[in-house]
Amino acid sequence: MPVIMFLTLFIVSTGVSASSDNTVKIAHSSWIGFYPLDLAEEKGFFKDYGVNVQIKDIESKSDSKSALAAGKIQGIATSLDTNVLSAASGLKIQNVLALDTSTGADGLVGKKSIKNFKNLKGKTVALDTTGGASYFWFNYMLQKNNMKLSDIKVESMDSGAAGSAFVAGKVDAAMTWQPWLSKAKATKNGHVVMSSKSSPGIIVDTLGLSTSFIKKHPEQVKGIIKGWYKALAYMKSDPKDAYKIMSKKAGITASKLKTEMTTQIKLYDKKGNKKYFGTKKNKGNIYKISKVASNLWYTSKISDKKANINKVTNPKFVNAIK
Repeated sequence: MPVIMFLTLFIVSTGVSASSDNTVKIAHSSWIGFYPLDLAEEKGFFKDYGVNVQIKDIESKSDSKSALAAGKIQGIATSLDTNVLSAASGLKIQNVLALDTSTGADGLVGKKSIKNFKNLKGKTVALDTTGGASYFWFNYMLQKNNMKLSDIKVESMDSGAAGSAFVAGKVDAAMTWQPWLSKAKATKNGHVVMSSKSSPGIIVDTLGLSTSFIKKHPEQVKGIIKGWYKALAYMKSDPKDAYKIMSKKAGITASKLKTEMTTQIKLYDKKGNKKYFGTKKNKGNIYKISKVASNLWYTSKISDKKANINKVTNPKFVNAIK
């Protein structure tokens, strides 16, 4: 997953609407699960439903959050836990659409003597402790295994650097993502201890939109979601053209991108979104994971408040689309 950076200050959101030319601006970083948004923009799928969407490449999540708070953009595609943290810190944002879940693209690499997560006790682990999907997942696994962060020796660095440090033999294990998972497997003494394939639905990316924009433009919200669904359908009906377009954004070959997107993530279509969100009465898994994320960020002192899960989660639109 992309590196996540967090604001430590309380964010005060201004009123956010579409720009003066009625363009809806959505930011995302360079992650394979986001490229169907670019495909929808390129093919005019958003416009098919009456929405003029412009995708903005913003790598820094703190920059994206600042831009949304200032009204420069109306949406952010990022990890679910990031939007939950943003909401806890005061950003007026709601998750309206699930985009993808990691099914193997993130993982824990370690020396071959480390057979499972509990074997990390007393070991030196490279880990991005500033927050983000990798840190969220790691804390989730700590809780699941009745462990504490103090049980290991942490070397704090971003996830890409963590993978590099492990391959260089500087640490016993590392939380990282592709291509470092493959590079670790290629070393003499390294292997993938576990990957996100073992816990689907935990590392999830969502589209969060400004609550002000949602309130003022509900039909455009539906149009954005429909544009996403149409992009996913196009990936199936004309994969050659779809992956060719997305590969230009990814900076890799179409065949490599297709392999990564079909084996390491699962994209959420209409049916998947309805199940993941559920309804306010019969809540889906997004509520559970959002609560876990909020509690983890609070107990790890990355956030000084817990998010209101019912306010940051909006199942209305995915359920309104038949």
